[in-house]
Amino acid sequence: MQYGNREKRESNQMVFGIRAIMEAIVSGKEIESLYIQRGLSGGLMQELKVLLHQYQIPSQQVPVEKLDRLTPKNHQGAVAFISPIIYQKVEDIIPQIFERGEVPLLLVLDGVTDVRNMGAIARTAECAGVHAIVVPSKGSAQINPDAIKTSAGALYKIPVCRQDNLLLACRFLQESGLQLVSCTEKTNDFIYQPDYTAPTAIIMGAEDEGIRNEIIRISDHLAKIPMYGEIESLNVSVSAGVIIYEAVRQRSL
Repeated sequence: MQYGNREKRESNQMVFGIRAIMEAIVSGKEIESLYIQRGLSGGLMQELKVLLHQYQIPSQQVPVEKLDRLTPKNHQGAVAFISPIIYQKVEDIIPQIFERGEVPLLLVLDGVTDVRNMGAIARTAECAGVHAIVVPSKGSAQINPDAIKTSAGALYKIPVCRQDNLLLACRFLQESGLQLVSCTEKTNDFIYQPDYTAPTAIIMGAEDEGIRNEIIRISDHLAKIPMYGEIESLNVSVSAGVIIYEAVRQRSL
């Protein structure tokens, strides 16, 4: 699967200083995370905030101590990390899949914040032929060297789509003809019941809170993994592997 330019990068690159970060944004660098000193103001900071709004780049307000821990150098109240991957747009990927005559199989991760879980999920998804992974811009695991390493390089191969509004992204997938299958305990139906041979987006939630309610409400199917032991849940990366390979099993019949 090739989707545009999948330039390989070895690790996150730190950029600090307001002017340097602005130049990185304007030059087209993918900002993985951006930390801004809480309460900082001034003309240059205002220019940065305008740029962040223009390019729809999320940022986090943090105490200056956090920035000092990231770098001992003069950061001017702003530290950014450039992503080791290039994010794709789900609006571009879906038409490409259909144009190749393939049946879309996507994975949506709602609130998966552990980088090793992200890497493990990406490895399974790439091995299983999942077309893309969709994540929210905020509240998602960083794609950093740990995630890349855990994925065994899969994050360089499978497209990752970072969306500002995950609910709208899910609605777009439905409008494009994909069914939404949410893996959740809030149902009596098992993962074996949906028909994954149809265009499908499988949704996995955070281990502590699961999939957000607004996405649950618009899902076409809710499906749970049967549990027969005393422990009530599986790790999210294991759960993702179980449901993804049920889709693979159905599609290979």
